[in-house]
Amino acid sequence: MSSKSSASRRFIGSGQRSVLQEGRPFPLGATWDGLGVNFAIFSANATKVELCIFDFDGKRELERIELPEYTDEIWHGYLPEARPGMVYGYRVYGPYEPDAGHRFNPNKLLLDPYAKQLVGNLKWGPELFGYRIGHKDKDLSYDERDSARLMPKCRVIDPAFTWGSERKPMTSWERSIVYEMHVKGYTKLNPHIPEKERGTFAGLAHARVANYLRALGVTAVELLPIHAFVDDSYLVEKGLANYWGYNSIAFFAPAPRYLQLPLVSEFKEMVNQFHNAGIEVILDVVYNHTAEGNELGPTLSLKGIDNASYYRLLPDQPRYYINDTGTGNTVNLSNSRVLQMVADSLRYWAQEMRVDGFRFDLATILAREPYGFDENGSFLDACRQDPVLNSHKLIAEPWDVGPGGYQVGQFPPGWAEWNDKFRDTVRAYWKGDEGMLPEFAKRISGSGDLFNKRGRKPWASVNFITAHDGFNLNDLVSYNDKHNEANGEDNRDGHSNNHSWNHGTEGPSDDEEIIELRERQKRNLMATLLLSQGTPMILAGDEFGHTQQGNNNAYAQDNEIAWLNWDGITANGRKLLEFSRKVIAVRRAYPILQRNRFLIGEYNEELDVKDVTWLLPTGDEMSDEHWHDGNARCFGMLLDGRAQPTGIKKRGMDATLLIITNAYHDVVEFTLPEVPEGRKWVSLIDTNQPDMTNTPSYDFGHVYGVTGRSLLMFVLSQEDRQPRNLREAIGRILDISERPVGPGYD
Repeated sequence: MSSKSSASRRFIGSGQRSVLQEGRPFPLGATWDGLGVNFAIFSANATKVELCIFDFDGKRELERIELPEYTDEIWHGYLPEARPGMVYGYRVYGPYEPDAGHRFNPNKLLLDPYAKQLVGNLKWGPELFGYRIGHKDKDLSYDERDSARLMPKCRVIDPAFTWGSERKPMTSWERSIVYEMHVKGYTKLNPHIPEKERGTFAGLAHARVANYLRALGVTAVELLPIHAFVDDSYLVEKGLANYWGYNSIAFFAPAPRYLQLPLVSEFKEMVNQFHNAGIEVILDVVYNHTAEGNELGPTLSLKGIDNASYYRLLPDQPRYYINDTGTGNTVNLSNSRVLQMVADSLRYWAQEMRVDGFRFDLATILAREPYGFDENGSFLDACRQDPVLNSHKLIAEPWDVGPGGYQVGQFPPGWAEWNDKFRDTVRAYWKGDEGMLPEFAKRISGSGDLFNKRGRKPWASVNFITAHDGFNLNDLVSYNDKHNEANGEDNRDGHSNNHSWNHGTEGPSDDEEIIELRERQKRNLMATLLLSQGTPMILAGDEFGHTQQGNNNAYAQDNEIAWLNWDGITANGRKLLEFSRKVIAVRRAYPILQRNRFLIGEYNEELDVKDVTWLLPTGDEMSDEHWHDGNARCFGMLLDGRAQPTGIKKRGMDATLLIITNAYHDVVEFTLPEVPEGRKWVSLIDTNQPDMTNTPSYDFGHVYGVTGRSLLMFVLSQEDRQPRNLREAIGRILDISERPVGPGYD
């Protein structure tokens, strides 16, 4: 293909056939240096690699040029006068020997693993597969049809961007409150975002979004996957889409569907806006598998570049893939070049795109070597020693479906982990299950049984009640069973053991008693999350009671089921939002709720105090016998502010708090204990009185009627009047609660 259109000359700069110079084997990917573009791609087993050049829209292939050099398993070449905007892909030659793990097929256009931007979307068709579909030998056959017309393409970018005065918030782990959100779901129905920007990074970059989150009080957003990903063919056939995005195909490129304009800088503008509001950006990343699936999946990128290097294959049957992910394939991080690709991707997003951290999907896989999970495995070691990555927030989802896949508490120092034990225990406790007090106490005090080792801190436990996967908060208290019929899988998908309770009727109810109890339970769950030791994570929409109509696996619901309905916020939803903001303000006002030491409950002779004391409703300390009372459902957690670590002085750290939880169905009379150096207990939170704006005080020994299924928090006053720091905290809380609520308040 020697002829080129004016579009191609615009980026290549010549009417003659392009000639690649040898270039350099680094950096990997397509890199513009101001004079031309260097191309470099890893393949240990290929025999030839062709660079394919397309017109600006990626519709027509203009030219194929063989990469001229092969150095240290890197194929590379340099194209003088090529410029940003150039569209390209690869064709890679080598043996098609599935039984030996090789699936090369130059008829299949391939995405550059280091592509920084994609052009177009994947269209499903038989040409995408390296084998002939329907052939009696299945994937052992060979398909010669060209896939280019169905494939997205890669675009060379100019990374230049003016960040201005942008500075990373650098929020400490102890002060962090994470908010899990979806780019499209958060913005699609938001009336305060221009319609053309909804569903995109540009929509999230709107100042009203940052203002809302800042006023809510969260310190970080955790975005569901934004790497370019593919809609699964079986979903497309059913008229659905991969909404969550856990089906990556390009680890350096933002998903085109989230770009209002075809400019990568749009993502940077969003980060800039969040940072300006003091909010960090954490990415949910999927490096454990790709959209290419198993031996019957399509050939889109890694499979055709070097299948045997990029994926874990069965040692005795390399035709087949190790499937620790449950999605068909597993990325082979034991290969040094594949490990480099993932580390390079993380550094790119950390340095070039300036994100503040990462949450790793199925992170156990990333730490698994051929012999099993290893906390000193190559990936975790790479992150620990990397001068860029080790200063960012790293959060593991510490489980997968492979052998030995559940590893909560087993990641090394420096990592935080999603703590599903917190989720399940807190749900079961407030549902009223028997014998939950010992486990509940462990979870709300930081899960030291899991994380208190090797100098790890309570923040290592990322506490959550709900997340994208499972019931949201409203549905958790409204449904006994999942209702996933809209997913088209006959309601077989999603978790069945949800520790949920509908409180008397399945789904929406007009019974005032049921509604009142459900709303109080939402407040109980939200308050427990925010007043516990560890790092709280809130699911977007829970703060105002968003519902998914009982769907606990909305992975394919790119529609009103999953999108946040801002105009549909009810009166009860507004009250829940006000309450959520109040409790967040309380957490931020009292650093004793953000301790960097684990609560151990041991007596400190020097200070003559325990850091935490567990109390019976009589006001007396609990004994072993009481802990083993399966019928007990009410107790108190006394956090003594005098028990602060030696040498650590923080504003508010000396506050003494009493948190009372009552999961019993009826009122429990609780005697407020006498505490040295105090005079009165001041009521700050009562989930039975969410609209409480005053702060009543009570004498020691006062018998307080704790409403059935409710939570209270008191702060110790050392005088007959409120201490100054408490007055200031209350002032901030009341100021927030009196503001107008909604997605657009300033």
